[in-house]
Amino acid sequence: MAKEHFLEQQKHARDYLVPYFEAAAPDFTSRRVLEVGCAEGGCVDVLRTAGCTVTGLELKAERAALAIRTNPALDIRTGDIAEPCVLREMDGRFGLIIMRDVIEHIPDREAAFRSLSRLLSAKGLLYITFPPRFSPFAGHQQHGRTLLGRTPYLHLIPAGGLRTLGKWFGEDPAVISAVIENYRIGLSIGAFERLMKRFGFVPVRKELFLIRPAFQTRYGFRPRRMGDIPVLREILSMGCECLLRKSCD
Repeated sequence: MAKEHFLEQQKHARDYLVPYFEAAAPDFTSRRVLEVGCAEGGCVDVLRTAGCTVTGLELKAERAALAIRTNPALDIRTGDIAEPCVLREMDGRFGLIIMRDVIEHIPDREAAFRSLSRLLSAKGLLYITFPPRFSPFAGHQQHGRTLLGRTPYLHLIPAGGLRTLGKWFGEDPAVISAVIENYRIGLSIGAFERLMKRFGFVPVRKELFLIRPAFQTRYGFRPRRMGDIPVLREILSMGCECLLRKSCD
């Protein structure tokens, strides 16, 4: 499974992320890059091959170890972006920081943004993606093995009712607990925008997706964008993608 994750990360980076950065920041290969939440390191591997000086930061030691075993040449470090000590682990600042589907899992997002702001160079770019809290699969229920794994908005069911449903369907209790937790600490688009402004970031590019680019890598579905429509964006958008820079004000 770890090898499958690595290959999926590689494919998404090659097919989507590299062309995205080539269009949005043509000099990205000359920038020092940090991927926060690099998992098995597939994206780090592709960016390194593309010519970037790239570091991966992973919270889970076992995933970081798998990344290094897969490619010992990768610069993978273990740490929590929300902890101040992570700043001491990095050698200077970065011209591009990538954070894909990580920010919604961090309870102390203000601490994470403080670290991101300090690690990003003055003219650096911060790329963030996340599934909005009220979107169809924001609970990550797709990891389930039963019909519940294919049920949209499952995470909006109160925790007690969801645990009962899990027992009825024979779903893995760990999956149900994760769905409940993902909703509890989930991130709405509005909350993300307020956080962004609080730390002095402004969008260079922003996209909302009915079908996310990652789904093309994973399932073969072509991406579909949607308009930035209040309320509807929170419940229909499957993914928010932002490229941010520090405000010059």
